[in-house]
Amino acid sequence: MLGQKFASRAAASEAAAQAIAALVMRRLEGQYKASLVVAGGTTPRQCYEVLANLKLDWPNVSIVLGDERWVPPDHEDSNERLVRETLLKGRAAAAGLLPVYKPGSDPVERSAEINAELRQLPFPFACALLGMGEDGHVASLFPDAENLSAALDPDNLNLCLPIETAASPHPRVSLTLSALSRSDQIVLLLFGDRKRAVLEAAMSPDSDLPVSRLLMQKRAPVNIFWAP
Repeated sequence: MLGQKFASRAAASEAAAQAIAALVMRRLEGQYKASLVVAGGTTPRQCYEVLANLKLDWPNVSIVLGDERWVPPDHEDSNERLVRETLLKGRAAAAGLLPVYKPGSDPVERSAEINAELRQLPFPFACALLGMGEDGHVASLFPDAENLSAALDPDNLNLCLPIETAASPHPRVSLTLSALSRSDQIVLLLFGDRKRAVLEAAMSPDSDLPVSRLLMQKRAPVNIFWAP
């Protein structure tokens, strides 16, 4: 596990974008196609603005949402909307996106479909960009989810699961730890002293926070980018 501290959020976002681009480029050079897992929320916005303009073979890159609220893509809470508005523009507009929300479906049915669809994409992922909540959740792997144990099982054959949490008014769909850890590297981008304190607590061997399981898994190295 690597950790880097930056003086500003802009500097951390720039460094994270460059690290992600290098990982994607390495996959492209090896197999001509690559998949990139991306996060929702406000934290990665600056990172996406930088990444969108970096010179990559974007037509051969598939973008995968690490998690999504079960809302249409034009909804203000949609991660797909965020990614389309901040990442899939400029050079990166040529990348493909695996959508989560599907009209006429539901989170359970769609999760099963995504499990199959992910296996048709370049795999393992070149990188998984994740944020972290102050409750220690990553993607939509919330501490109160009834199926959290399955979602955090690194050997679970399910790459995607429906998630219900009191922290969200919307049902969610999330990649599992089993899926996220099948990445060449996990980039964990977080800002603020409160999140740093949560992260430090998560490094304790007796922590039961979801992010602890991410940090403890041995399949994918975790590279932490933090700024105040």
